[in-house]
Amino acid sequence: MIGPRPRLINYSQDLTLIGTGRSAYVFKIKEKALALKVYFPQKEQIAVEEATIYRKLQHIEYYPTLYDGGRNYIVIDFIEGHTLFQCLQKGIFVPEKKFKEISEALEMAKEVGLNPADIHLKNIILTSSEEVKVIDVARFMQQEKDNQWNDLERAYHKVYSKFYFPKKIPTFILNLISFIYKKRYLPKPIRVLFDPTE
Repeated sequence: MIGPRPRLINYSQDLTLIGTGRSAYVFKIKEKALALKVYFPQKEQIAVEEATIYRKLQHIEYYPTLYDGGRNYIVIDFIEGHTLFQCLQKGIFVPEKKFKEISEALEMAKEVGLNPADIHLKNIILTSSEEVKVIDVARFMQQEKDNQWNDLERAYHKVYSKFYFPKKIPTFILNLISFIYKKRYLPKPIRVLFDPTE
């Protein structure tokens, strides 16, 4: 059973809180293009695993650079841009070329012995310079096969790319679809398109 998320009491004025996930708080280091990910006490082993994974990906342009890592933290590039989930929120069209680049990024991870998993709309960023970046790679060493990206690609071609499909979806609808998705009530291609799991 997963315990409650630790409460964030205080942090340095040199940091800006930019995200909270299932295992860590994420901060931007002010005046630097760096992100600090601090893992919850019960999730500290993930810090070491994720640092190990990022080291294997250092030569691949689609992933952030790892600058430091310790018992309960990592420091990586701060990526300026929009997640695919935010693209749906804001109506920013994601061209097919970018989906091909994401597939290429995942294939390159496989070539260094990793098993990309937990690939969803909040883990992929289109940068302000229109580059693709894949973040949150902590599950890339799991042994189980994960077909989520294949399903997401299928959803792109069968649903999202169609002219009649709306490119801007209100957040409350995305969250509602996410809830339904987790209950497995939607057809699989639609479920994976909207899943914003962190």
